Amino acid sequence: MISFVGEGGENKAPASSSTSWTFQLKSRDPAKKKVHVKIGITQTPADAAEWSVRLYDASNASLYDNHSSRSSEEFDFFLEGPNPKELRLEAHAPIGSAYKDRVAVEITACLVEDPADCDVIRFAAEARQSIMALKTSIGHEKDVADAIAGRAKGIQSDIAAILSPITLRGYVLIEGMNTERMREMVKGVRKAHSFVDGEMKIEEIDHYLAPKPLVSGIAEGDVVELVAGPFKGEKARVQHIDEAKEEITVELFEAMVPIPVTVRGDHVRVLEKDR
Repeated sequence: MISFVGEGGENKAPASSSTSWTFQLKSRDPAKKKVHVKIGITQTPADAAEWSVRLYDASNASLYDNHSSRSSEEFDFFLEGPNPKELRLEAHAPIGSAYKDRVAVEITACLVEDPADCDVIRFAAEARQSIMALKTSIGHEKDVADAIAGRAKGIQSDIAAILSPITLRGYVLIEGMNTERMREMVKGVRKAHSFVDGEMKIEEIDHYLAPKPLVSGIAEGDVVELVAGPFKGEKARVQHIDEAKEEITVELFEAMVPIPVTVRGDHVRVLEKDR
């Protein structure tokens, strides 16, 4: 009896990038067995840009390549007794992938001497956007973001989102499907330079997507300087923090009478942490 070892499942891949799965095919019979393999590929939508699908063995030799004229959807190989055959399936999303374009791959393996002895494993991959960091001249991040946003209004734009965090100097983050078109679109934008090699992971930028509370990093007892409001420039000590309202109550050092003053969390700058 032959069987696949490993899980199929669905992965996601940005346009012009690959995703892969590793798995095994094994037989309980210690004798050498000839196996017939059939590969079925389905794309959604049917008229989407064609994915590249390849199957490799442990030596990285290609067993199947849907873009090769020498490959066939059905082929044979041998299982060397009880030793499982290591396999790797790779799906490459084409440059022209649209959001949520999908490819499904079904691999069926049967013993040649017993066609009823079969097993099936299924895989799927879905196209998603890429997030890339564009280098800019420091201090001109918003200008670059606005210029690219103006170009991205066209119907041929592959850009889904542009992010220019205040705390990220010298970079603009751009999300889109087609990285090559993204590169073309930013050409000629003043103060824009080049993209950083590679794609950014959402975990690397999620702190820009969820702003920190205004009172983040401030604790009772800290010495602060007021940077806005009628007491701008005064130094004070934090007496109380209201996280719900994002306000802090401070006591001014130079005040003749120690009267508590309540200010917004972003109206102070921490000078000294309470020890």
